[in-house]
Amino acid sequence: MSHALSPTVPDAPAEDLPAQHTLRRTLEVRHLVMIALGGVIGSGLFVSSGYTISQAGPLGAVIAYGIGALVAYMVMSCLGELAVVYPVSGGFHIYATRELGPAWGFATAWLYWLCWAVALGSEFTAAGMLMQRWFPSVPVWVWCLVFAAALFAMNAISSRVFGETEFWFSLIKVIAVLALIVAGAATILGINPLASGRADGIGLSGFATDQGLFPTGIGGVLVTILAVFYAFSGTELIGVAAGEARDPQRAIPKAIRTAVIRLTVFFVGAIAVIAAIVPYETASADESPFVTVFDAAGMPAGADLMNIVIITALLSAGNSGLFSCARMLHSLAVEGQAPAVLARTTRRGIPLIALSLSMLGGLASLLSSVIAPASLFLILVSIAGFAVVAVWIAILASHIALRRRFAAEGRDPRDLAYRAPLFPLLPILALVLLIASLIGVALDPAQRAALWFGVPFTGACLAWMGLRHGRRAFRPEVAALE
Repeated sequence: MSHALSPTVPDAPAEDLPAQHTLRRTLEVRHLVMIALGGVIGSGLFVSSGYTISQAGPLGAVIAYGIGALVAYMVMSCLGELAVVYPVSGGFHIYATRELGPAWGFATAWLYWLCWAVALGSEFTAAGMLMQRWFPSVPVWVWCLVFAAALFAMNAISSRVFGETEFWFSLIKVIAVLALIVAGAATILGINPLASGRADGIGLSGFATDQGLFPTGIGGVLVTILAVFYAFSGTELIGVAAGEARDPQRAIPKAIRTAVIRLTVFFVGAIAVIAAIVPYETASADESPFVTVFDAAGMPAGADLMNIVIITALLSAGNSGLFSCARMLHSLAVEGQAPAVLARTTRRGIPLIALSLSMLGGLASLLSSVIAPASLFLILVSIAGFAVVAVWIAILASHIALRRRFAAEGRDPRDLAYRAPLFPLLPILALVLLIASLIGVALDPAQRAALWFGVPFTGACLAWMGLRHGRRAFRPEVAALE
């Protein structure tokens, strides 16, 4: 990789930027896969899947998650090609900077920071809501404060064991999802001896509501797509970790394929079981549908255990989010696109100032949990969903720009170590589906705040770079490729 692909380092003392000298390519495929799973399997599946069922209906929810898995695969395929071409630390905003222009890279980075900062709030709020199963008299905001303090302390003390810790946390979440699928499927088929009074099984009758297979129409599926895309956000963490992957040309494509396949099985399988068991009329974001399924399976103790697992999973996702937020701000500062103070690290290599700023997004959960946990939780999910959709659009646009530049320079994409399939159909179809999800958000009053906040935020990022650097901020920083 040529030096031109390295992030531009601002004029700062070397001691202020020790992290750029200590990055090592030590992450294996299993770490990349589990880091992605750790970021993905959180409140989007454990909690907001209930909202998806209530809005789209049982069958509509399964279709929505199927579309989400398809789009995630298409975006990650394009990301894989970019990450192999640019295996640099800092993530996919660098791809946007190189192929679209610094302004788009800047907006992409801040949108991704926004996604995870707001997601922190949704994870804390969801965990606090689940704690009320045992402590109904304790306000949700108290648990939000406790969880926020715990995660901040974990990130501020040391990050040395972050990858390995997230591997085991993610493994717990994977086991939880598999347990739900097995217990739920046994109840549906009538082979679960613990489900008293259900000897014949529940079957798939839950998919046929009194209003038909699509009780809210196809429009109900459309308005939930953004929440589903939010549920799949986190797969792109592989791109953030690309600069620290061992043998990136082999590890990144393999990790992306493995992660997407597993997520498709886990998400679609889990939502199918939940949709068949949880009554459409009672589904909501107030209680995790995972807990409801275990109650229906005749395992109330299992439901309590699952509640503990889900809270752990939510905090694990929040931990990944906080880590990602801090590193994204640090990367921006190293490139000179954020205040230099954010690039400073402690003696242990922790970007403490960037970490503290990122935690402010999580503290928004305190406000949401005091006012209206269930409704404002959906607003947080929607804003994070808008941010991840915008980031995915930037990834697809960067991939299209890369291929066009290859064609203009007479390069053959078949020479790439990894090549996204079905170009240009794949990125164009993904773009159409992502834009359609934003149109769906405009039709849902519960999620419309995502547009009210997300569009001005994006515009402000672009305007800031335009004012600072003029038209050149919107021109690609074409790097020499080997």
